[in-house]
Amino acid sequence: MQDLNGKTAVVTGAASGMGRAFADRFARAGMNVVLSDIEAPRLDEAVADVAAHGTGVVGQVTDVADADSVDELGARALDEFGAVHVVCNNAGVAGSVRGGPLSVADWKWVLDVNLWGVIHGHRVFLPMLLEQGEGHIVNTASMAGHLPGHSAYTASKWAVVGITQGLYHQMQAERTGVGVSCLCPGFVATEIHNSDRNRPEAAAPSALSAPTPEDEMRRAFMAEMVTSGRPPAEVADMVHDAVTDGRFWIFTDLALVAALAEKHDSIMENRNPAPPSFLDS
Repeated sequence: MQDLNGKTAVVTGAASGMGRAFADRFARAGMNVVLSDIEAPRLDEAVADVAAHGTGVVGQVTDVADADSVDELGARALDEFGAVHVVCNNAGVAGSVRGGPLSVADWKWVLDVNLWGVIHGHRVFLPMLLEQGEGHIVNTASMAGHLPGHSAYTASKWAVVGITQGLYHQMQAERTGVGVSCLCPGFVATEIHNSDRNRPEAAAPSALSAPTPEDEMRRAFMAEMVTSGRPPAEVADMVHDAVTDGRFWIFTDLALVAALAEKHDSIMENRNPAPPSFLDS
C-alpha cells in the first residue's frame, strides 16, 4: 500500500506509547485514524493531539480481550469512514514481573490481551480487507517472541509471531492484496512496565503475596531498560515504511536479532541451546 493518503487506519493500544506514535504517524501521512484503548481519559488526550494533523480522527474505548468490544470497534470504524485499510493490533500488557509461579488469572490476563487481542483483530478486520482486495495488518509481537523466557508474556509473543507469519504466507499464497507485518521491538520507551494499572480485578495478585526485594529489583531493572529504550516515534516511522514497502519483519534492535544466531545454529546442529549471549552477564 504505497499511497496511504485519505485511507483509514485502526490502532489498538493507541492512548500511549507505540500505539499513540503509530496513530500520529499515519495521520501525518494523510490517513483517517481510529484510536482505541482501554484507558478513556488518555484516549481522549491522544485523539485531540492526533486530530491536530487535520485528518479524520476518532477514539473508541476498547477492551481487545473482549470479542464484543472489538466487534464494536470494527463497526465504529466503518460507520465513521466507510472502510479500513491498515490495522495495527498493538495493545499489550507485560504481566507480572514477580518471581515464582504465575497465577492462572495472570496467565489469562496476559494471553487474553496479547494473543486474543490479535486474534479478535484478525477476526473483525481481515474480512473487511479481503472484501476490498487491499489493506495491511501490523501485529505487535516482541523480541520476546524469538527468545527464551518462562512467562505469559513470552508465550503470548511467540504465539503472535507464529500466527502473523502464518497469515502472511496465507495472504501471499491466495494473492489477496492484503499485506502483513510483524513488529518485533526490543526495548522501546513506553509504559508497558506499568501495565498493572490496567490489570482487571480478576487478575489481581493475592493480598498475602507482598512483593519481595527481588521482585522490586526486577521491576526497577525493567523500568530502567524500557524507559531508556528507543523513542516510539522512530518505531512508528519503521511501521509506516513497512506498510508502504510491503515488508514483513520490523526489528528495532539489530543487536538482539544477532542474538538469535545461537538458537538457529543449535537447531541446525541438533544440539541443546545455549543461553543468548546478552544473558551471560
